[in-house]
Amino acid sequence: MKRSFLALAVAAGLFGGATAAQAQTTILNASFDVGRELFVDINPAFQSYWKGKSGQDVTVEQSHAGTSKQARSILEGLQADVVTFNQATDITALEKGGAVKAGWQSAFPNGASPYYSFPAFLVRQGNPKGIKDWGDLARDDVQIVFPNPKTSGNARYTYLAAYAWALKANGGDQEKAKDFVKTVLSHVPVFDTGGRGATTTFVERETGDVLITFEAETRGIQKEYGDRGFEVVVPPSSLKADFPVAVVDKVADARGTAEIAKGYLDFLYQPAAQDILAEHFYRPTLAEVAAKHQFPAVTLATIDEVFGGWDKANAEHFASGGILDTVFVNQ
Repeated sequence: MKRSFLALAVAAGLFGGATAAQAQTTILNASFDVGRELFVDINPAFQSYWKGKSGQDVTVEQSHAGTSKQARSILEGLQADVVTFNQATDITALEKGGAVKAGWQSAFPNGASPYYSFPAFLVRQGNPKGIKDWGDLARDDVQIVFPNPKTSGNARYTYLAAYAWALKANGGDQEKAKDFVKTVLSHVPVFDTGGRGATTTFVERETGDVLITFEAETRGIQKEYGDRGFEVVVPPSSLKADFPVAVVDKVADARGTAEIAKGYLDFLYQPAAQDILAEHFYRPTLAEVAAKHQFPAVTLATIDEVFGGWDKANAEHFASGGILDTVFVNQ
């Protein structure tokens, strides 16, 4: 799945030199770090769908990284026609930077989120540390792997899910919640910049007792490495992670790809795409598709319910000098 330097250069800025015909039939999707395998299946399905709908052949290129990094790259010139992110604030950053039009969350159903997931646990064969819930992560004998909340949207969900669990477990006591996440962070031996790097640390380097990442990623790893005996642990409660999408209007309008870009994101809500999402263990928003797939029960809190929305969560937790900085010392 690795792209060559030349391919990355094309994705990063050479679309500007493409011919008109190329510009009309090629789009770039800038996506989250662990979404590679998903879009390997989504993109050909969209190409067939679009060919049948419009008669037009279209090529979809991919770029994957932490979504905060992707947003910065787009503002610095990455010619992405669409984004499929895992955190709304990174699209809001594109809106503030003039790359995405205001009102993007009302442009598609479900607040522009066609699917969702949540932080879950992947443990080693036999679950030797007996990890079942968030509270187990504070034990001195448990070593945890997840990426850096300063660079990864995936990790910010993990951090907030742990914080939300601690708030509920301690009757809303903020100081006890801070102490809990400080302990959890202190049990992480290395902070990778993105979710895929954390997966490599856990799986290939055999570091840690538990990997925390999106449920979809835990099940994908379990399936890919069936001979390793990894076990997925869905905690009784977690934090819902919506996966928002948007057309990068500044790029799509300039390249003449706005219609295709919108069609690509519309396709993610179609039953065919929703089935593919479910097959990759993302939870679809179409009830009839979700009913066809057996997903474990879990109680999901939301960012709005616990933290008052992403704007407030960012200001209180992730801004410079915020709660994350106070519990992330010496990390």
